[in-house]
Amino acid sequence: MKYTANLFSLTFSALFNFLSPEKPIIIKKTEINYKDYPIKQYVDSITPKNEVLHKKAFDYIDSIYLFHIIYKSDSLNICGYISMPKKHGSYPCIIYNRGGNKDLNNLKVADVVTTMGKIASTGYVVIASTYRGNSCSKGNDEFGGADVNDVLNLMNALGEIPYADTSRIGMYGFSRGGMMTYLCLTKTNRIKAAVTVGAPSDLAELAANRTDMESVYKELIPNYALSKQLELDKRSAIKWPCNFPKTCPILLLHGESDIRVPASQAKKLSIQLSKCKIPHKLIIFDQDDHSLSLHQKEASELIINWFDKYLR
Repeated sequence: MKYTANLFSLTFSALFNFLSPEKPIIIKKTEINYKDYPIKQYVDSITPKNEVLHKKAFDYIDSIYLFHIIYKSDSLNICGYISMPKKHGSYPCIIYNRGGNKDLNNLKVADVVTTMGKIASTGYVVIASTYRGNSCSKGNDEFGGADVNDVLNLMNALGEIPYADTSRIGMYGFSRGGMMTYLCLTKTNRIKAAVTVGAPSDLAELAANRTDMESVYKELIPNYALSKQLELDKRSAIKWPCNFPKTCPILLLHGESDIRVPASQAKKLSIQLSKCKIPHKLIIFDQDDHSLSLHQKEASELIINWFDKYLR
């Protein structure tokens, strides 16, 4: 195991220098040993408390590499993660966009092992950003402003990763990450398929239903005090549904009982996407919440099948 990891590191470095000899996007990478990180919030129910991992629940873990990276985005050093198969090959890629803001729901090793790692184990190179202003990333979180570039620049970072086939890139966003996905789709035609879960598409309506969001907007969105509606419209897909590319099918998943982002937002967006002839599919899970807690296995299968259909 140790020899294989060291050999991979040499291969990664060699390809890294060959592909980007002058200005590499990825400026530092560190392999993660999952055994050093307890993720008891995911495994308490199936293992004794404080035990790090249960092999039967995570039997795929030894088939993937996990990395922490620092990469360049608009001259800023941004932190992110990679999960990818150990087996040599050419794999399609998925950019995962996290939910939350600042350090709320920021990416942790647990997410790399579970959300990203599970997908990687099925034959994908999965990469994610913490977004600027979060974790060890420089700059300021703009909640769908310039931080969108941190996601777009991951496509360049993928070009420096062994096994990554950058002609086949998908994007998967959860909650705020879904908003980031919608924004990215209007700025590039390189994304071949997309999935969103619990994604907001009308930020003004969201603030009207959740008073806590108004404080998030005020703190993070530049020029919010001067042009509130304009800034919210920029980040609300319901305002520009026809700007989505017709070459990227979108799967929208949402819980009917989601109290953080109402399912009505996904339903309304779906209607507008249909009017604009944007290929998509909407699935609403009865009585489920923001994270689709009651249908995690089914949702996971739907996500993998969607990417398999359009990226394989």
